[in-house]
Amino acid sequence: MGGHGVTGEVHSKRVRMLPDSSCVTGVKSALDMVRYLGLRWVVFRTIHTLKLRSGFFERRCPARPWSDYPLRKLISDPTLAEPERYLNHRRNTAPFFFFRPSDRTELGQLLRQFDGPESDPVRDAERIEQGEFTLFAHARVKCGFPPSWHRNPLAGQRAPAEAHWSRIGHFAHGDIKCVWELGRFSFAYTLARAYWRAGDEKWAESFWRLVEDWREHNPPNRGPHWMCGQEITFRVMAWCFGLYAFLDAATTTPERVAALAQMLAVSGNRIAANFDYALSQASNHSISEAVGLWTLGVLFPEFHASAQWEQCGRYWLERLGRELIYDDGGFCQHSANYHRLMLHDYIWALRLAEIVGRPFSVGLKERVRRATDFLWSIQDDVSGGTPCYGANDGALVLPLDNCDYRDFRPVAQMGRFLTAGERAFEPGPWDEGLVWLFGPTALSAPIVTNKRADCESAESGVYTMRAPNTFVVVHCPRRFRHRPSHADLLHVDLWWNGVNVAIDPGTFSYNTPAPWDGALADTRFHNTVTVDGKDQMHRASRFLWLPWIGGEPGEIRSTATGNLKVWTGSYRSHCRHGKRAMHRRAVVWLGGIGWVIVDNIRKPAAAVSRCVLHWLLPESAETDQGGVLRLKLEAAGTKLAFESGVLTGEMRWSVVRADPESPRGWRSAYYQHREPATSVQIEACGAEVMFWSYIGFADGKVIVRGDTISIENGDVRAELRSNPGQARVVRRGNELVEEMRIW
Repeated sequence: MGGHGVTGEVHSKRVRMLPDSSCVTGVKSALDMVRYLGLRWVVFRTIHTLKLRSGFFERRCPARPWSDYPLRKLISDPTLAEPERYLNHRRNTAPFFFFRPSDRTELGQLLRQFDGPESDPVRDAERIEQGEFTLFAHARVKCGFPPSWHRNPLAGQRAPAEAHWSRIGHFAHGDIKCVWELGRFSFAYTLARAYWRAGDEKWAESFWRLVEDWREHNPPNRGPHWMCGQEITFRVMAWCFGLYAFLDAATTTPERVAALAQMLAVSGNRIAANFDYALSQASNHSISEAVGLWTLGVLFPEFHASAQWEQCGRYWLERLGRELIYDDGGFCQHSANYHRLMLHDYIWALRLAEIVGRPFSVGLKERVRRATDFLWSIQDDVSGGTPCYGANDGALVLPLDNCDYRDFRPVAQMGRFLTAGERAFEPGPWDEGLVWLFGPTALSAPIVTNKRADCESAESGVYTMRAPNTFVVVHCPRRFRHRPSHADLLHVDLWWNGVNVAIDPGTFSYNTPAPWDGALADTRFHNTVTVDGKDQMHRASRFLWLPWIGGEPGEIRSTATGNLKVWTGSYRSHCRHGKRAMHRRAVVWLGGIGWVIVDNIRKPAAAVSRCVLHWLLPESAETDQGGVLRLKLEAAGTKLAFESGVLTGEMRWSVVRADPESPRGWRSAYYQHREPATSVQIEACGAEVMFWSYIGFADGKVIVRGDTISIENGDVRAELRSNPGQARVVRRGNELVEEMRIW
């Protein structure tokens, strides 16, 4: 792979690799790595580490001033490097983009219809001009204008600005993502959206001043902003968007455009130089960097390496789409937010390919359709949110609307239109991305609002059960084809009236002081059972769980009326004394009553286990009724109750909210942000332990007698019997309405 380009053939045999360089010790872990990641991965990792330490990348990507990379040496026609001529080329003969400067007057008024009193990109652009930037699509932080590019604005640490990128440790200077965040140039989209609404030249000037300041403080291959090819790709995408959005602005001078072109070409060389590392990760990094190379190749055919970049990017985008997007539409990283990131990458690439007349294959488009449908299937009808399952690093690649970071309607709307020519939602602020990428005619596309139903995504291990105004998502892959994200098998995420009632804790940070350093990925903070204090898998390194245990998921079963639904699944957990316990979980919907979750943990040879069932809930009130744990909940005006206990034996329980000494009782819906939640733990010991949990209407009265759980609400009574496993719904007078086996 040369410094100026790559080909698909060079990487036709690749290996999986971790995104971090931390050492993983232990013979068992080493053997598991060979088993799950492959011997080729081990060899690749060893060679790559030697390259980093030997100075290989310092020779391949030398740290030199911008003057050593003049534009005339980066393009095929040196005469085009003259700034006036180059600007004329970009304005008149360069490839088309998603929009043209001549569209601005027409679209300005249309775009303003998406704004409201609390959401307005013009107001956000004014904050940027005052030095207040939005980090991780949520937190507004005073960073200065221009900001200090190498400083973590949240914690204050600084990454070395003069060191070669290959000599900077990913975890040696706090959370490096906090340094990278401003370097992604996501604010370019905000400034462009403000400029096209108001036409104020100051937003174009702000963009160019920030580009020039970044250039001054980040010479090629020096400092943290050259470390990661995916970060460079996101910056390339933002720079391209800004270049086309401000192309007709008075402040867009020939010298500025020529300098930005030089920066883009050098960025492409850096992505290409270490692209095999991205491919080895088999993740969003692989896809993003392929998008970066492909984008530079098609939008800047004047670059020397453009043909190679376009060819390489196309080859890998096609191949990675087949390999990393599963047949059921799930994504290899087992993460809702990385699923969105992947879709943003592909929507950008596939739409741009249509515009330049070089579309991708029908097969890839079908993969993207399935991925869009998968995301839509786990969405909440009211808020557009999804369970916060898996890693959540705050990435929002295409911030083209006023919606909250947790609202997935914008990407689902764009994905549906791209792949089916229709819209999935009624008109709303989530439509702005359609206008930017597809033009105003997209707003005339038919609206097909299918009713969401139960969904079994068996390959991804995601099961969704729906009932009126409520739904549950359970994670239980039969086999992990790619690295697990969190140790969260059998985790239950429950929503009611648009409110996330049983919550996934999120991520918070990839690198922060204990006890928050990646702790929310542990089993104990998810809505499942921890056996003998151990995670379901061993954390071998920051981003690797071993071994990749699989579950035994069942099918969603329902009566004809849908008033009685059951899903069951199980897995074998690690536990004390080296004996593995079997954890079985049943999720049951009882029409007119609510949800009941039953957990059975059984140890072989009558060995005793300490089992802890955990639930993370919103703010709640605690009451104790006869030794049974009961909390009051509310979901958009609907009174709900949470109740839990054990069928046999004694239990201990505790309720904690916002523990100041640990991550317990917290949730992280946004990266580097935490907010209080209610953590409930129920503990019991025995060779066999059976927990039950009820989340349903507040009027529901729970009665436990022996192995039977009865819940009454009005004239409806439901019964769940653990032996034999059976669920029944009866009316007053013992009239049997519906019946179904659980186990």
